[in-house]
Amino acid sequence: MGELIMSAPVAGLASKSRITGEDVAMLRQEVFGDGVVTRGEAEALFALDATAKEKCQEWPDFFVEAVTDYIVHQEKPSGYISQENADWLIRTISRDGMVDSRTELELLVHVLEKARSSPSQLCVYALEQVAHAVIDGKGPLMLGGALVPGLIAKAEVELLRRILHAHGGDGNIAITRAEAEVLFKINERTAQADNDPSWNDLFVKAIANFVMCSAGYEAPTREVALRRDAFLEHADPEIGSFFSRMVSGGLAAIMEAYRSPDDIEAEWEAKNRAAEALARRAETIDAGEASWLIEHIGADRPLYENERALLTLIKQASPEIHPALRPLLDKVA
Repeated sequence: MGELIMSAPVAGLASKSRITGEDVAMLRQEVFGDGVVTRGEAEALFALDATAKEKCQEWPDFFVEAVTDYIVHQEKPSGYISQENADWLIRTISRDGMVDSRTELELLVHVLEKARSSPSQLCVYALEQVAHAVIDGKGPLMLGGALVPGLIAKAEVELLRRILHAHGGDGNIAITRAEAEVLFKINERTAQADNDPSWNDLFVKAIANFVMCSAGYEAPTREVALRRDAFLEHADPEIGSFFSRMVSGGLAAIMEAYRSPDDIEAEWEAKNRAAEALARRAETIDAGEASWLIEHIGADRPLYENERALLTLIKQASPEIHPALRPLLDKVA
């Protein structure tokens, strides 16, 4: 960290082991008084968060709000997180590649939610924090003792959904390959566990979004693509029943969110944009996406049920499937 630039009242807190509600009120006036949260102030707040052993209930909200204001709003244009600020945030909250407090995890997610656009690695870093917790039982999600390593519960699914929604700002509509990689890693390491059914719902919708947009479908907003459906909320936790319902009644509901390349092409041609239509049409599931899927889906093992549902969706939806994928798709009806 560079030199910490603090006013005298803020500097006076550095030696305290306890931050009170009165301290937070003073900090709020000092930090927000001029309407600008500086890098020095943000670093000073991190130092206070690290050194104070006792913190009042007002501290986390203030800390998250103040540091978010610096990262998201103090560089122009407001709302666009620079690569430098993203690197600074990851560097500041990381201990051996992991976030080590719930407050800092909340800060990370809050920054993503408040930004109009952010570097993709910030979202992937946030997803990886959930992966650490789910797979290894490490990281701030453990606080409270509810986490079971190797199993993904509803709370973790909702955090993943929140992170993916948050990254759906300017230019980040479709799920990215890097995001899909983390989701596949979580699925591989928890597939044998009694996961919450909401995980299967999110996994299939997120990976389908990545694949279908690669195949030329128009990407809906992430909120629409990943929304919870009521019939899935109350699904029988027994996985076979869950997916028989999802495949019979759920695929059509998922596909409603996407416009096919044929629809897009017709619209573009009507506007004399045939060249763009042809370019978009070329974005089918190509050799690269095909090999990526083959690498991640049951090459040397039986298909997981959520992978079976995903392949069923792809088989029904994608207009042009690369030949390399046919052996995988032949595994599903």
